[in-house]
Amino acid sequence: MHPKREPFRVRRKPILPETPPPETTAHLNAIGTAVPDHDIHHAFIDWAQNRIEDERAAKLFARMAARSGIEHRWSVLDRTSGGGSPVAATGFYARPQLPGTAERMQLYAETAPVLGVAAIAALEAQVSIAGITHFVVASCTGFVAPRIGLSPSVERLLIGFMGCYAAVAAIRTARHIVRSDPEARVLVLCVELSTLHLQAVSEIEPLLAMLQFGDGAAAALVTAEPVGFAIGQPFATTLPDSADLIRWDVTDSGFAMHLSGEVPARIAAGLADPDFAAAATGGRAPAEIDSWAVHAGGRSILDAVEHSLGLPPAALAASRGVLADNGNMSSATLMFVLARLLAGPPIADGVALAFGPGLAAEGFGFRGAA
Repeated sequence: MHPKREPFRVRRKPILPETPPPETTAHLNAIGTAVPDHDIHHAFIDWAQNRIEDERAAKLFARMAARSGIEHRWSVLDRTSGGGSPVAATGFYARPQLPGTAERMQLYAETAPVLGVAAIAALEAQVSIAGITHFVVASCTGFVAPRIGLSPSVERLLIGFMGCYAAVAAIRTARHIVRSDPEARVLVLCVELSTLHLQAVSEIEPLLAMLQFGDGAAAALVTAEPVGFAIGQPFATTLPDSADLIRWDVTDSGFAMHLSGEVPARIAAGLADPDFAAAATGGRAPAEIDSWAVHAGGRSILDAVEHSLGLPPAALAASRGVLADNGNMSSATLMFVLARLLAGPPIADGVALAFGPGLAAEGFGFRGAA
């Protein structure tokens, strides 16, 4: 007889819920910035002043220029042989008919990489950029394939035509990459050549819009390494019925900026709404925030943010400093502000905020690395 066998049993381990891996925090490690060496701000003011035929409008333009909070704006356009500006005799714009878009884009293709490489060199002076895995470029003032001598295996992304808040989109994209791949090392570059797009107009509103803009580039390294600023949750919102307030149109004579004079008042009215204000600050009360990186889109925009949110006068000092020294460099501007804050005292709870076509407000939270 065979002994009775016990039925075969499979020993099963209890099924336990799988513990998710801890979330990776992306960090903005460092930022390098670069501007050309040709200051064109006051030459533009003189040129614009002479185009306005109405005496009252001319006086208003002069007052607005004096109150702009801008002292310098830089251009990649060459000086004339006599050291003059692009609007001087023999300058780039000294023609009965201004250059076409093709000629302007040829200059962009030649000069944007040079300025971008200068910003990357300024970044490399602070932190190693060896082992870059991803390259994210933002620009709305021209288009050229993003090739600057990186490894052929680097993944490249171009964020185009998003205007002044494109820096938020670029950093947000880098954050997503690092959170999905903790070994990623993302190089972010914002390069804008706004002075390639002067328009032959005489109306005060477009002249005041052009008064704001200059050229600049900023490069940042985003990794999981806890250095610099920890990048928090991104956020975005839009103002209703505002799509035409900020517009960037491609024409046969460059890109034409439409920046309505209503923008500061519409931003102020939006921020006075508690729901919009909460969406534009990531849900935090202004009193909880100890540092502000607000895109320096113009003095009136910074005033609107400061007054609507009840901020102390020093809260936007970094933004006002960038505006004074460089003007509005579209997407690069916010990076310049963040670079100043990186060089300053420790930050416990900061907010980066920018406005752009839409009219949209986009941003993200940040704090000093642990």
